[in-house]
Amino acid sequence: MQWTDEGIVLSVRPHGETAAIAELLTREHGRHLGLVHGGRSRRLRPVLQPGNAVRALWRARLPDQLGAMTVEAETSYAAQAMSDRLALLALSSACYLARLLPERDPHPEVYESLRELMAALPERNLWPALLVTWELALIGELGFGLDLGRCAATGARAELRYISPKSGRAVSAGAGAPYHDKLLPLPPFLAGDDKAPSDADICDGLRLTSYFLEKWVLAPNEMRLPDERIRLLRQLEKAASPAQG
Repeated sequence: MQWTDEGIVLSVRPHGETAAIAELLTREHGRHLGLVHGGRSRRLRPVLQPGNAVRALWRARLPDQLGAMTVEAETSYAAQAMSDRLALLALSSACYLARLLPERDPHPEVYESLRELMAALPERNLWPALLVTWELALIGELGFGLDLGRCAATGARAELRYISPKSGRAVSAGAGAPYHDKLLPLPPFLAGDDKAPSDADICDGLRLTSYFLEKWVLAPNEMRLPDERIRLLRQLEKAASPAQG
């Protein structure tokens, strides 16, 4: 059996002297691995970089086998992000977190938003908000979606300012005021505000997704956020602190 699909390279590990096992997030076939003959060659090393978009052909005799994969370069997102250290941290973190998806289970919306994120990495004013919304989508695809549409206490859809750390549901300004120190802040851009998010809003969003990724996904599996993701938030917090002060 065989298939052809587009995908984003998530990881690559050597196999034997010249081959490599590539892990892709594909549009139609989900997270998928394959043996790339010559994957460590001078020609294919630049192609098989995490974050790059490729066209892949996968073949195997049986559907549950590792299979052989050939890849062709589409877009070198990794090279486009090389000039921005924060963008590279975002790329590495997203590729790591995408590996949480179950193998061979299609998630086309997560794939599309990941590709949108990778394409935006050269644009410092775009990708941080896209990273937050992508992580929210990933949490949802893993079965732990947050409810940001209405207040958990009143059902109101206006003035949503907080998130319950227990339920992952939004809470309005009025209902949450007495408990604000026990709630997580909900950045306006995640509550439907069209205004461009500030650096402080982005940090609130990343702290929000960090909390629920760790609570619902990573900790139960004895995992933790990747170092790149931790460093990224720290650097963005430093950049936001003058504006906050």
